[in-house]
Amino acid sequence: MTRTPGFARLALLLVMAFVLALGAGCSRFGKKEPETETLPVDQLYQEANQSLRNGNWSRASNYYTRLIARFPYGEYTEQAQLDLAYAQFKAGNYENATSTIDRFIRTYPAHRHIDYAYYLRGLVNFNRENTFLERVARLDMSQRDQESPRQSFNDFLLLIQRYPNSRYAADARQRMVYLRNELARHDLNVGLYYLDRGAYVAAANRGKALLQDYPNSELDGDAIALMGESYVRLGEETLAADARRVLELNHPGHPWLRGDWPRGESVWRSLVPFSGEREVRTSALEDEDD
Repeated sequence: MTRTPGFARLALLLVMAFVLALGAGCSRFGKKEPETETLPVDQLYQEANQSLRNGNWSRASNYYTRLIARFPYGEYTEQAQLDLAYAQFKAGNYENATSTIDRFIRTYPAHRHIDYAYYLRGLVNFNRENTFLERVARLDMSQRDQESPRQSFNDFLLLIQRYPNSRYAADARQRMVYLRNELARHDLNVGLYYLDRGAYVAAANRGKALLQDYPNSELDGDAIALMGESYVRLGEETLAADARRVLELNHPGHPWLRGDWPRGESVWRSLVPFSGEREVRTSALEDEDD
């Protein structure tokens, strides 16, 4: 039987030593902070809350998670779940934040801060597609998938319907206006795509649907212009003239009336609102009159 050469054995031993050292290092890195296992609930919450205030989302999440695991009942635990969701949200862990919020809503449907849970869920979905790159490049959010904006709109709508006097209702309404216009802009972009590809009937129908689904949005004029341009290219002179009259009556300065539309402005946005997100957070264990 052939013996393994000395250098091969040495290499094997070095590899094994490296793997063992790496495993030990990972174990130390992933080890829980000792005080999370020994601190009483009030001090554990204070440590977590201080980390949250300092913007240390990872440490705050760790402390809140251990608090919830060690003390599954009580006022601290209830608030810790909301604060954990907020920390996860700020860290960009949107899936975890949504799961934490949904669990809180199921467990405490009559909680005094349940309105905040719905509001925070709306914020999470509002920010899913609002990435740093999109803020810096000022990309048109309506070009992206609309599932998250629609869910965010529904979250804020549910908040307003159930808790119209909530301290978060005013901000939710403002965000709903923005989301509604973004959803309308998405439909307009689809219509312009159809128009550019020669699918004029589909483009006209998309403009009509935009007016029906999002009445009085900031895209009403563009929707009418989309219909008018589609009718012109279809040779439907009567319908095109009707669209022109409606546009002249309601949006007399629209560029389509001058033959200067569409030009593709919908692809880029001059500004992404809410880029400086308001810091709105509640705590049952802090001053509730803020």
